Amino acid sequence: MKTQKYSVNQHLIETILAWVNSGEIAIPEIQRPFVWDATKVRDLMDSLYQGYPIGYLIAWRNPNVKLKDGTTSEGKKVLIDGQQRVTALTAAVLGQYIIDQDYRRRKIRIAFHPDEERFEVTNPAIEKDKRWIADIAPLLNDEVSLFDCVNEYCEKNPEIETKKIQTTVTNLSQITKKQIGLIELASDLDIETVTEVFIRINSKGVVLSQADFAMSKIASNETYGGSTLRKAIDYFCHLAVAPEFYPTIVDVDKDFTSTDYFQKMSWLKNENEDLYDPDYTDLLRVAFVPQFNRGKFSDLVSLLSGRNFETKQFEDEIAKESFAKLKAGIFDAINETHFKRFLMIIRSAGFLDSGMIRSQNALNFAYIVYLKLRNQGVPPHDIEKYVRRWYVMSVLTGRYSSSPESSMDFDIRQIASRSFDEFLQSVEDAELSEAFWDAGLVQSLNSSVSSSPYLNVFWAAQIKANDKGFLSKDITVNDLVSHKGDIHHIFPRDYLKRNGFKRGMYNQVANYVYMQSEINIKVGNKAPVTYFDELHQQCNGNGLVYGAICEMDALKKNLAMNCIPESIFGMDLDQYEEFLRQRRALMARKMRDYYFSL
Repeated sequence: MKTQKYSVNQHLIETILAWVNSGEIAIPEIQRPFVWDATKVRDLMDSLYQGYPIGYLIAWRNPNVKLKDGTTSEGKKVLIDGQQRVTALTAAVLGQYIIDQDYRRRKIRIAFHPDEERFEVTNPAIEKDKRWIADIAPLLNDEVSLFDCVNEYCEKNPEIETKKIQTTVTNLSQITKKQIGLIELASDLDIETVTEVFIRINSKGVVLSQADFAMSKIASNETYGGSTLRKAIDYFCHLAVAPEFYPTIVDVDKDFTSTDYFQKMSWLKNENEDLYDPDYTDLLRVAFVPQFNRGKFSDLVSLLSGRNFETKQFEDEIAKESFAKLKAGIFDAINETHFKRFLMIIRSAGFLDSGMIRSQNALNFAYIVYLKLRNQGVPPHDIEKYVRRWYVMSVLTGRYSSSPESSMDFDIRQIASRSFDEFLQSVEDAELSEAFWDAGLVQSLNSSVSSSPYLNVFWAAQIKANDKGFLSKDITVNDLVSHKGDIHHIFPRDYLKRNGFKRGMYNQVANYVYMQSEINIKVGNKAPVTYFDELHQQCNGNGLVYGAICEMDALKKNLAMNCIPESIFGMDLDQYEEFLRQRRALMARKMRDYYFSL
């Protein structure tokens, strides 16, 4: 017989709020900050007043933890669904502050019109209108008695029937006596089962990732500074995207600004680099994996709970040690020197622009490799080489595109147990064989997806080689990428479209080059056989038409660096597919040479 995975009970609103205040229910702020509009808080109060259901809360009880002295600490309930509703209740009923989307503390006050029995968000007009109770919180949290509230209202509004006011205000005061369902998930469930139960219960189809559960586990632990650690992750990710957010933290969170975390991330206030803007899942992964030599968030959740994988018990010492290691990992990941040197390495491989980064997981693991090798004391010049190669290899092979956690878990265990050079060599032997370069990669370049990871590696190879743009004498691909230059077609798009070619053919990645717009305009929709004949004449002294190349040797050199076969000189529609075949092979060869030069 299968055991019950959860229990369902109805509780009074006031009981739920008392548990939140006492810490019996921990709100981990998975969706932090409070994202509801104030009108949704108003509507929630109206639903409770009218007796309508407001859905279930879902909590996952932390396991009981064995303390050092042999006693047991009972686990709290961690709210994993219903944070917004509970936060709305604490704001409207208890009068507590919320943190809004600008991370500012403010109050949401809800007003009630006893005669019309309707709710509104309090505003200056309502505050001046004696027919409204401008803030329901004092009545609901017993700061003001029901008797005093009714008497005061009736004195201000003698024309309204006292009995009616007594009835409606009494009904209002009973909101906290209304019930809400609490689904409590068993403490011994693994994270995969919790995720599955959550999805099945949640009718809105909301899916919480395992990183969300890890963040809830972090935020709900007060003993080892979990809420501050959670803030550090949130704030770093927010600052990385919006440096202008820095003064807001200083203004609204004085406690946090006195922490080491804030000092370590303050460099972001002047940082506008957008090559790597990690979100909380990325940052948590980069901090966790190299410290614990594990790649799965489910393991992190277990370790932060104090799980002993051998005895299957939960021990406070393991939780304490795990929080200390995660804190060290966060400090490593947000360190200015580490972060900037890692980005310098990625840039040195030719990846200059965030648009060239198509696999965040590959970038995350490249940073993990950097941090791990640095902690192992590997010489800096070797770290640079290994990180470049690992990142490019990961992109070319799609190493983290499916089952990324399992792949990361395998990789970090290998890196921790053997020399990186040996492990990298074994991966290259398996994944980057001659068959890959000569056939697999060539086939992968048969694509019309402009964001193709293979095309981005090709651009990186050109940048690393300091190649010139197509038909450019002095302007490099680096220049064109850095200044948001345009990608154009060698066989012009309009030319191919007019001759019946479909999108999937004229937008082949092997038909793309970085080209100056003014040169592309001159080319227009001419067939290659036409404009290359004119280029030939240009190189024979007949005047400049396309760029500034005026010598045949220079033109051939430009074609070679852009992987364009010299047979292009005589090509027309009939040779388009042959052109693509030849260029794919040349592009793959260039990427191979590039990879082994890293």
